[in-house]
Amino acid sequence: MKSSTVILAAATSLALFGGAAMAEERPITEAPEVTISGDSSATGWYLRGDLGYAPGTGNETPTYLFNEAGGAASGGEFDPARFSKPFSGGAGVGYQFTDIWRADLTADFFKSDFTGTARTDLPCAASAAAGTGCTSGARADLRAYGIMANGYADLATIAGLTPYVGAGIGVSNVRWGNVRSQPECVDGASTCSGATFSQQNFNGESSWRFTYALMAGLSYEVTDNLKIDFGYRFSDIAGGRMFSGSPGTSGRDDGLTRHEIRIGLRIGGW
Repeated sequence: MKSSTVILAAATSLALFGGAAMAEERPITEAPEVTISGDSSATGWYLRGDLGYAPGTGNETPTYLFNEAGGAASGGEFDPARFSKPFSGGAGVGYQFTDIWRADLTADFFKSDFTGTARTDLPCAASAAAGTGCTSGARADLRAYGIMANGYADLATIAGLTPYVGAGIGVSNVRWGNVRSQPECVDGASTCSGATFSQQNFNGESSWRFTYALMAGLSYEVTDNLKIDFGYRFSDIAGGRMFSGSPGTSGRDDGLTRHEIRIGLRIGGW
């Protein structure tokens, strides 16, 4: 009876201590860690550079006013009106205040070519025939230099990716080149036979204009001090004078809007 009790106690001890030892030796699989936080970079200054692509520039149609001899005037919108060369660039310096808030001051530039057609109901001077009209194909280039103060909110960082939103205000210097116009006679109630026209040139205007922008995008942290930005930016430049010529002859654009896809670099660490 005693031997049976000893055997039972030994078996029980072996089961308890052996099971505990096996449990200690069994490998434990650790779950992967996912960090959700603000931008992991330290606060401080950074430099940035950006390239942009805008499929279209200037959905507001420029207008014109032509004044002929004798005081007669005719005006309207350039129809059609097109802007080309959609690429842009910018650079600036900024400061990361916290994991969430940052701001920067940037200088931006873009260049575009404008083409449009103006139609007037004034009699063509070359034919001097009542009932005729004129159509003019206009061409010009413009350059815009902007200075913007921008603020951003970095929403959260997940596996090195940080979505952000932002807004900016500033001014842009819009410089129109000389507008080159080639008039042609349009048949109306009378004929345009024998009518020839020389090219006309109007002086381009330059002006400073209020500008604002809205941004949204995603940045990727390559290293602690290097980030790549992928984003969208909408910008709106206020309208202003486009060209001027003889007394009463002028043109005006009603503003330039741009929907841009942008890619950039931010370098920080000081």
